[in-house]
Amino acid sequence: MGYGDDNPVGYWPAELFTHLADRATLVEWGGEVVNSWPEGKHTSTEMDSGHFPEEGFGKTSFFRNLKIVDADNSLSSVYDILIMIDNTNCYNIKNSYNNEWGTYFYYGGLENNPQYP
Repeated sequence: MGYGDDNPVGYWPAELFTHLADRATLVEWGGEVVNSWPEGKHTSTEMDSGHFPEEGFGKTSFFRNLKIVDADNSLSSVYDILIMIDNTNCYNIKNSYNNEWGTYFYYGGLENNPQYP
């Protein structure tokens, strides 16, 4: 996969992952926040800019034009994605599809959200 003038992004040579030499069984995109419940409260860590995905472009993080390399070594668009969220009071995701961005999603969340003690 490339970005801009073919700058490689997300490429890992097979020599580093010999157990994946034939194929992967799962592909994941997204973000993660570790919550150790400091002082008995939800972590103060924001996911991305601290904005929820409903705020959209320019406010929150996103992935777009999701693609995988298939068994024929061809780049294939991804259409159906499974959404996994541990706590929608603090972090969320909004996915969709359009002709310009293909399959895409916005994701993010707010530190110490008042809805979640």
